[in-house]
Amino acid sequence: MRSWQSETLYLCLFIEANLIREPLVIFVCATTGQGDPPDNMKNFWRFIFRKNLPSNSLCQMDFAVLGLGDSSYTKFNFVAKKLHRRLMQLGGSALLPACLGDEQHELGPDAAIDPWMGDLWEKVLELYPVPHDLAMIPPGVPLPSRFTFQFLQDVSSTVSEEPRVASLDPPGPPSEFLPFLAPMVANQRVTGPSHFQDVRLIDFDITGSSISFSAGDVVLIQPSNSAIHVQQFCQVLGLDPNQWFVLQAREPGVPCPPGLPQPCSVHHLVSQHLDIASVPRRSFFELLACLSPHGMEREKLQELSSAQGQEEFCEYCTRPRRTILEVLCDFPHTAGAIPPDYLLDLIPRIRPRAFSIASSLLVHPARLQILVAVVQYQTRLKEPRRGLCSSWLASLDPAQGPVQVPMWVRPGGLTFPGTPDTPVIMVGPGTGVAPFRAAVQERVAQGQTGNFLFFGCRQRDQDFYWEAEWKELEKRGCLTLVTAFSREQKQKVYVQHRLREQGPLIWELLDHDGAYFYLAGNAKYIPSDVMEALTAIFRKDGGLSEPDAAAYLARLQRTLRFQTETWA
Repeated sequence: MRSWQSETLYLCLFIEANLIREPLVIFVCATTGQGDPPDNMKNFWRFIFRKNLPSNSLCQMDFAVLGLGDSSYTKFNFVAKKLHRRLMQLGGSALLPACLGDEQHELGPDAAIDPWMGDLWEKVLELYPVPHDLAMIPPGVPLPSRFTFQFLQDVSSTVSEEPRVASLDPPGPPSEFLPFLAPMVANQRVTGPSHFQDVRLIDFDITGSSISFSAGDVVLIQPSNSAIHVQQFCQVLGLDPNQWFVLQAREPGVPCPPGLPQPCSVHHLVSQHLDIASVPRRSFFELLACLSPHGMEREKLQELSSAQGQEEFCEYCTRPRRTILEVLCDFPHTAGAIPPDYLLDLIPRIRPRAFSIASSLLVHPARLQILVAVVQYQTRLKEPRRGLCSSWLASLDPAQGPVQVPMWVRPGGLTFPGTPDTPVIMVGPGTGVAPFRAAVQERVAQGQTGNFLFFGCRQRDQDFYWEAEWKELEKRGCLTLVTAFSREQKQKVYVQHRLREQGPLIWELLDHDGAYFYLAGNAKYIPSDVMEALTAIFRKDGGLSEPDAAAYLARLQRTLRFQTETWA
């Protein structure tokens, strides 16, 4: 059976070999990092942008592109837009303009996808009518599940459910489906006791893992559901957590979900695989309605999954951030009747969470540190909303016994210059400062002193992360630190205000010294505020006109001298 990675490679090779012969192709693609394609698209991306492809390569192909993006990022749906243009250049005929799904829309990507899909099917059925002898699947009838659960009556006590992990001295670095179980060494709250948010500095021992990283890289961590949520889920669905099963694919050649052992217990499936704490999408309600034997519940589920019921869906689910588990508790007759075979179709798997690495191996050998803001907030629901991974990490206490966390590392969106005399300007408010601690540690250890850090937080005595470390580096002449404490004076002061105050220095560093500029933090406000401050500096201190200032910033972005790592 092929692995997930080999399946992806096989698919890419298949596409490259057969694309020119395909009459109709629908492309669905996301955008990552600085407008980059996702990892499983990179082979295809290199192929489709080969310069030697004739301009009529795809002249026989009709196509449509559906982009999945987030408008809080500068390069919103960049991959979908670029792919659409490239397919047109190669002679393809677009059935529709590219669909640009937006995670930031109140209704999510569905707000754009719904009308687009209706138009798409109209076009497709004009070109490829359904044969007269082929019946349409009627509404309310679910497709067969991808897998069947074969429950086992007798399972040997020697069966292990330990996830496949990278052993000591593995042949290659750990990866998503072969993570390293890193011992947690320390889990320390670094915000003051009266501060509104719990922020943790967490330290891991990566001895013998073959994990290597540089400043700007990220670590991915695979979280688990809480024990109480696992218990509630099994109760409402009538599942025995101690029951064991093996999966059987309905279609030949379909691999089992990666990371799920065979055989597997229900407890392991629910705690390690099913994302029951996530907010469900419309497709969840659509399938749940198909599976419901209860008239009133089915009618409500159908309403919530319909195009006409999206305002109610938003009010019930999206705005209050109601979870899959909570929805199932609200529809108990339906939940208790869900066939186990449909669990993997109904509920997405838990996705790993990415954290900027906040330490350098040159300063902390065999260690990896992260700065984690524990996500907790209130909606109109009684129970506070909690981030799955941050809450899970915060609950782990290595002082109470050994703790291991599945992890692996990948390149991040920030790359720092290799030339020793190139200065760097880093803007990192709040936990956005994490990657810049790694960068400063690494650069100072290599003898690079042109380090300029703009750090912002609420109060000096509550959330000034690594204050002593920064002050010591300042004394040694290795760092220039500029701070903004937003709540320590009547008028709020943020990092963008400090940038404007340091306008002559910023312009000198960028225009005369070839400095690189980095920004990390919340995507909602910070990027636009900082870019506005920069263009103001270019006008005032650089003497540029407004169009020239915008062009100057665009050139910095294009040449990767302006880089951002932001999150929603």
